[in-house]
Amino acid sequence: MMPNHIEVTSSIMPEQGPGWIIDASRPVTARVQRWQAGEIGRAPHAHPRGQLLWAEEGILTVRACGTRWLAPTSHAIWIPGGTVHDVMMETDVSACFIYIDPSVSGVREKRCEVLHMTPLMRQLLLRFRNPGPETDGRQGRLSRLCAVIIDELATLPNAPLSLPAGIDPRLKRVTGRLLERPDDNANLGELARFAGAGTRTLERLFQKETGLRFSEWRSRLRLMEAINHLSHGRSSVEIAGLLGYRSASAFVAAFRRHFGVPPQSYLKAGSADDD
Repeated sequence: MMPNHIEVTSSIMPEQGPGWIIDASRPVTARVQRWQAGEIGRAPHAHPRGQLLWAEEGILTVRACGTRWLAPTSHAIWIPGGTVHDVMMETDVSACFIYIDPSVSGVREKRCEVLHMTPLMRQLLLRFRNPGPETDGRQGRLSRLCAVIIDELATLPNAPLSLPAGIDPRLKRVTGRLLERPDDNANLGELARFAGAGTRTLERLFQKETGLRFSEWRSRLRLMEAINHLSHGRSSVEIAGLLGYRSASAFVAAFRRHFGVPPQSYLKAGSADDD
């Protein structure tokens, strides 16, 4: 019988979920699901399998390894097996989470990482979740896909662009607004009034809960969105307009300062480690 590599469900009990399966003959399992904005994927939990969380559509927040990240479709988050974590949906999300059996050693570091999703990895996951009709050769096709997924996962570039998220309602009101509109050029005072907080209070919240000043946080958000647009083939001129930069040259300069390479070279280089 063909092993069930894919779980498509809205209510997986922990002991039934693909992260809890220990089976070296099924090195890769997956969970595919849609959520609405504000939903929690599951209360804090840990499972034996390592996990790559990727939102095919939308943005999710992951809390693990002592911090929080916001992951748009251009990025994914690696969580080693046994790591306590939870997931919240910042927008409507369509996600594919893959799980790696403990028998697969050395696939990634034993720490949480934000990773850049290469075009190849995206296509591999999309094919894995939709492997085609049941045929005599389907099991062999899935096994080969598993091997390539593991190989590509081991080489995904680390992205020095984690974006910490806070929990204070006033801070979340502001970050939610900016997530919806990364081109929003409202200053800190305007956003503080929107959040119902003083300007200094809001700045302190950013520094305390994200470790970043407000200007740094917004810059990181825009750079993450920029990578997403780059992966869809948009030019620097288009991205500058979409994200509220004064000009294309201002966007290119900001990108180069953070990554050490110009935008159009980032994906070609295949690595975010140039920073």
